[in-house]
Amino acid sequence: MGHDEVENYENNQELALFREYRDVVPLFRYVVETERRFYLANQVDVQARSTGGEVFFDIELTDAWVWDIYRSSRFVKSVRVITFKDVNVEELAKSELDMPN
Repeated sequence: MGHDEVENYENNQELALFREYRDVVPLFRYVVETERRFYLANQVDVQARSTGGEVFFDIELTDAWVWDIYRSSRFVKSVRVITFKDVNVEELAKSELDMPN
């Protein structure tokens, strides 16, 4: 497979992922962003914890969707994420969930 074929494949995968996001976003209540991933979820619990002087975040998501082009199934019943970077959790108003066509 040549460089152009790989690039076209990745571009098509990203476009398909965006389309899937657009279709599923109305099903979820929260958007969760970490340094590595982007999630949609219906329940979110974030706990700030510390060990050895370092602070980290323990995040539990229920009924979630994961933004990742390499996952075969992006819908998950529950996810636990540990991150040492900031986490952003937003509860979306219903009007924000309506994506333009």
